[in-house]
Amino acid sequence: MERTFKRVFTRYDLYLMLLIPMAWYILFQYGPMYGLQIAFRDFNPARGIAGSEWVGFENFDRFFSSYYFGRLLWNTVSISVYSLLFAFPIPIFLALLINEMKGERYKKLLQNVTYMPHFISVVVIVGMLQLFLNPQAGFVNIALKEIGIEPVAFLEKAEWFKTVFIGSNIWQNMGWQSIIYIAALAGVNPQLYEAAKIDGAGRWQRIRHVSLPGIFPIIVILLILDIGHFMNVGFEKILLMQNSLNKDASDVIQTFVYQNGILQGDFSYSAAIGLFNSVINFALLVLINRYARKKAETSLW
Repeated sequence: MERTFKRVFTRYDLYLMLLIPMAWYILFQYGPMYGLQIAFRDFNPARGIAGSEWVGFENFDRFFSSYYFGRLLWNTVSISVYSLLFAFPIPIFLALLINEMKGERYKKLLQNVTYMPHFISVVVIVGMLQLFLNPQAGFVNIALKEIGIEPVAFLEKAEWFKTVFIGSNIWQNMGWQSIIYIAALAGVNPQLYEAAKIDGAGRWQRIRHVSLPGIFPIIVILLILDIGHFMNVGFEKILLMQNSLNKDASDVIQTFVYQNGILQGDFSYSAAIGLFNSVINFALLVLINRYARKKAETSLW
């Protein structure tokens, strides 16, 4: 104990720097958790949290027994699963492609072109989608007409919503997400590539046996983090893309919480749904972290 206090006192300036992030977490992350109890109450703003009637799991039962529960859960889970299957690997492939390119000029050009869309706001992205996919004047449907395919109202058909949503997410974020993989590849020992060449390994073999193992711990960590917010599927963009014609595929738990909690003022019910969503995320995070620690010997904790 004495050694600990001595170490803290010696580097007190570094520990003082921790006060600001600690205060932020306490005030804005842990402090609001007191309000979670409204999920178990019939919250009345006039009575306050403590004065509202305790109803236990009534709000949860109401959600689980509702006719829209299955649709909300399926839409949320399916978008997350498709994102993991298609959106998660693409930044890895892009990073490997950039790493294998010979000319520095072309590397920088490709990297700049792919990560610039990340800085476009969600509102602008959705506006671009509406323009490009317009059934009459959008260039996508104009191109389809040229090859003899009838125009498709992509944003007005539920069966196209997830494809458009995930595809535009890939275009917007793949370059930005690839940066951390590019940095990890830059840290791979060049002598490993030279040794592989001497042993007769081709380009694909060097990628398989040198590049991928070199960034594998980073892949695992980012996969854990992605699964940690598995049920959070991009509320703002979905809300902006949502309309009455595609709602069967675009209505997810987060948009439902917004509509009931903010627009209709049903705070207890929406808090219960949000808590259910967060509990699933937490459980998945713990499970995937434990599995990664056992199988890959890499984990967050």
